[in-house]
Amino acid sequence: MLERGLEPDFSPAALVELSQLQRPAPAAAGTRDLRALVWCSIDNDDSRDLDQLSVAVPLPDGTVKLLVAVADVAALLRQGSVLDAHAQENTTSVYTAGQIFPMLPEKLSTDLTSLNFEADRLAVIVEMVFSADGEMVKSDVYEASVRNHAKLAYPSVAEWLEKRGPMPSPIGPVPGLAENIRLQHGLAQKLRERRHLRGALSLQTIEARPVFAGDILQDLRAEESNVARNLIEELMVAANGVTARFLAARKLPSMRRVVRTPLHWDRIVELAAARHFVLPAAPDGIALEKFLLAARDSSPADFPDLSLSVIKLLGAGEYVVELPGTTAPGHFGLAVRDYAHSTAPNRRFPDLVTQRLLKAALAGKPGPYSNDALTALAAHCTEQEDAAKKVERQLVKSAAALLLENRIGEEFSANVTGASDKGVFVRLHQPPVEGKLLSGGTGLKVGDRVRVQLAHTDVERGFIDLNRIG
Repeated sequence: MLERGLEPDFSPAALVELSQLQRPAPAAAGTRDLRALVWCSIDNDDSRDLDQLSVAVPLPDGTVKLLVAVADVAALLRQGSVLDAHAQENTTSVYTAGQIFPMLPEKLSTDLTSLNFEADRLAVIVEMVFSADGEMVKSDVYEASVRNHAKLAYPSVAEWLEKRGPMPSPIGPVPGLAENIRLQHGLAQKLRERRHLRGALSLQTIEARPVFAGDILQDLRAEESNVARNLIEELMVAANGVTARFLAARKLPSMRRVVRTPLHWDRIVELAAARHFVLPAAPDGIALEKFLLAARDSSPADFPDLSLSVIKLLGAGEYVVELPGTTAPGHFGLAVRDYAHSTAPNRRFPDLVTQRLLKAALAGKPGPYSNDALTALAAHCTEQEDAAKKVERQLVKSAAALLLENRIGEEFSANVTGASDKGVFVRLHQPPVEGKLLSGGTGLKVGDRVRVQLAHTDVERGFIDLNRIG
């Protein structure tokens, strides 16, 4: 953390400030009371910082009203406070194999501002109404009190929705919740289909998560996408679009999350050509999506490696400020133009900034940040997010090196995931970890398949060194 310019610990002054926060923020007069709606959270099995809830309400005319409740962190965390300064410095929570470094202390992020099970909390509501075919016909943003009636996890919800497993036990005791989640799922599928028709990319990556038995590292397990993750992703993409447009309509600036038109499109074209697919010379999301779908159908086992290659060639996301009267780039991978991170204010500072802008708009007040301050913040958030990802990746690599240190000399199948002046990097098929080629990398390109032999590991530095043997 320190090497990457991130603060691992909260200062004594921040902890003193924290001790003065003893209870959740109270509801102001006139705050809507939506606690009776069948709100639920769907997140990772081990998530404790619950940023959002969702609920769907069928309307008599056949439309569906979808509400996303986002934890009102700004109601408790004062702008300019010591705790806020720490959050602004790191800009994100950092999740490593060894330890979680939360952007906000756990007393806040997992308790006082978290939308916990059976807890009354304040939230910023993004309300959207969709037609029967998934077109958004109107939207609004406002503040309300909410209550989480069921804390659910992606794996069990996905198995239930796909009829591969039983209904998760927290759903049964809540009247109407099962039908509500199915309604949300159906709507999310329509939203996903509409985005992909516009050129949103079907990418499937494999995230390696360390598995521990107590303090003993046992394995690296691939964490793959599923229908429950897709459900939440679609609702969040929709909500993030609403918040961006809400601010623009009120002549306030916004911090957008963008992925620009790919600079390395020519390399993506080559990648497709190697799989006998022709892409146009100019970047085209719809054409790329057609290629990805064809590649997934023809070789599902290889698709995560292809996805990773495409992601690297698309380029990294970044935060930019859209000022009134200007137009920021959109998000190429999601095929959306308006996209402001807003649904995770407990663990991402850009979302907290967006929430403060929204609350200013709702109160009819000027924005809490100057344009220059927002522009500097956007650049800083991009830089710190990159630093956090490097910390997380390094710790995963250290965990992988620990698992592999007794397997020197073994052979593995792998795919090339990086080829530059820094060297050639490959990802093993099993366990799903990356390493660097010491030899045999000349002429290799991203996406190439190779056979490698493990030569050396360095647990502390997270190094996995390999030689190409085929």
